[in-house]
Amino acid sequence: MTDSVRRVSTGAPWEETFGYSRAVELPNGLVLVAGCTSMIDGHLADGGPYEQAVNSFNVAIGALKQLGLGSEHVVRTRMYITHARDVEEVGRAHKELFDAARPASSMLIVSGFVDPRLVVEVEVEAYRGDVTS
Repeated sequence: MTDSVRRVSTGAPWEETFGYSRAVELPNGLVLVAGCTSMIDGHLADGGPYEQAVNSFNVAIGALKQLGLGSEHVVRTRMYITHARDVEEVGRAHKELFDAARPASSMLIVSGFVDPRLVVEVEVEAYRGDVTS
């Protein structure tokens, strides 16, 4: 990778253990945010699917803020959930946070996550805009 690639860490323990960055900004202005969950300082934040989704997206938005971006820059989201019954709650959280941006989005049902108490994980992609001008 070139020196113009920027990487952000949020200090989550899995970042160091597994060797990844929370977010990576490419020279073309595309920002990729790794999977985010509702683990805050190593502990699961209280609440159900809605609260886990809000917390997870806020982790992602926090990484974007370190790069000078916000939710308005989000162009794609992916939501992974463990139960179909949680679609409405997770979708409600997404709408509240991204209704103005209206990113392309996917919601997928998966068998589980690294911690069985997690029911939501999200990924976010953002775009800075024309970085050549």
